[in-house]
Amino acid sequence: MIPYNKSLVSNAKHLRKNMTPEERHLWYDFFKKLPFCVRRQHNIENYIVDFYIAEKKIVIEIDGRQHRLPEHKEADAKRDADLAVWGITVLRYSNDSIRNHFNAVAEDILSKLDLNFSDLKP
Repeated sequence: MIPYNKSLVSNAKHLRKNMTPEERHLWYDFFKKLPFCVRRQHNIENYIVDFYIAEKKIVIEIDGRQHRLPEHKEADAKRDADLAVWGITVLRYSNDSIRNHFNAVAEDILSKLDLNFSDLKP
């Protein structure tokens, strides 16, 4: 079992209730239609990941503009490496990509899950 930090649980609950518009868009217009359980604002080790598909060991992170800064890129790389120890793959998409290229993001995620649009629930 992948460990989690109990002290992050309340923060994860708060983040679930206060999703960004891009997270909300992915959640309601895409992830809810997947044939897999998708957890949002899920606690893994000392991190809260935006979305986690345990069955496929895939994390999907939605990155704002601050993630372009060198210090954020370093922190993201460390986080990705820490999660990789558990066999977890991290997929990162920018807010801009979700706003402007939603179908391309959905298609990319589907390809990583070995699915296509016809596999989605109605």
